[in-house]
Amino acid sequence: MQPTTPAPRFAFGPRNYRLMWAGLAVLAVGFITMMLDGAQYGEGFLGLTLGPILLVIGFIIEFAAILVRSNPSQEVPVAPVHPGVAAPVVAPTAAAPVVPPPAPAKPAYKRL
Repeated sequence: MQPTTPAPRFAFGPRNYRLMWAGLAVLAVGFITMMLDGAQYGEGFLGLTLGPILLVIGFIIEFAAILVRSNPSQEVPVAPVHPGVAAPVVAPTAAAPVVPPPAPAKPAYKRL
């Protein structure tokens, strides 16, 4: 009888995808808001203030969607340790000797 392998875990869960869609929606609203500015060359309140604020908020939401765990109660999986197999021992390395910085070089030109 073979041991069962656990189901694969995906990096993103439903919570991450909801945040990603919300961030994309806020980004779309920000770009549309910048387009709707009636002032010449988009120099009104919508094009210079509200639209960029919405874009920054949208990118923050996207950044959070990548970093947030989908289920905070789950622990991060750790590589399994097989019984009877010793872990590799890593010897501590000696610190490199401290070398003082070299003296500044003299300029190759003469000052007048």
